[in-house]
Amino acid sequence: MRAVLESYLVNYKRTWRGTTLGSFVLPVLFMLGFGLGVGHFVDAGGRLGQVRYLDFIVPGQVAAGALNLGFFESAWPVLSRFQWIRTYHAMVAAPLRVVDILGGELLFIVVRLLSTATVFLGIAALFGAVHSWWTAAVPLVCALLGMAAAAPAHAFAARVDNDSYFMLLIRFMVIPAALFSGVYFPISALPEVLRWLAYVFPLWHAVDLSRAATLPGVHLSGLVIAGHLAYLSLWWSSGSGWPCGHTGVGW
Repeated sequence: MRAVLESYLVNYKRTWRGTTLGSFVLPVLFMLGFGLGVGHFVDAGGRLGQVRYLDFIVPGQVAAGALNLGFFESAWPVLSRFQWIRTYHAMVAAPLRVVDILGGELLFIVVRLLSTATVFLGIAALFGAVHSWWTAAVPLVCALLGMAAAAPAHAFAARVDNDSYFMLLIRFMVIPAALFSGVYFPISALPEVLRWLAYVFPLWHAVDLSRAATLPGVHLSGLVIAGHLAYLSLWWSSGSGWPCGHTGVGW
């Protein structure tokens, strides 16, 4: 597992510049466009009370980014290593156990999740959108959410032979989750049916935790926090417990 993680870190050391757009540039554009641009009109209407729109969407957006990163680091890359570049064939011949390969990959994704969330929150702090020391716990929440997306996506990608299935997941899972999980507006504004849909998505649970950690005056009971963490862990374990199987490698 350690060897697999090290190999990905060495490779990332040479390719990290390709991720600067998503890790550094997009957060700044997001703060300027959504937070200050759209937020100007939302704040003028006074719909969120004493909370700026920028402050409201920052915890939601950092969680949504973690969901996207967990999925996109686990969908096409996994299928690619099975079929196109056949990295897994070389790993199995090393030899490495399946648990080493999967564990090393997921640990690397955790590193990416922690670093990306930390950078995003650091930029948000420069815009005055961070109001609590509990914000330091948000990257950990994002890491758990990312694993809740990455583990099932790993399992799914290991069992398909066509990447067209990923677009179905994006259309019917990833995009609806971003729209109906309270990232851009409170889910209390949704009809009751869609509100229950938000509860099903793991993203809402991470958004609720992140918002409580960053916004002043938002508090969650210990039971609610434990429920959110347990639900995210359930999604993670559901993917980890799904045995990988692909005819190309014989997992």
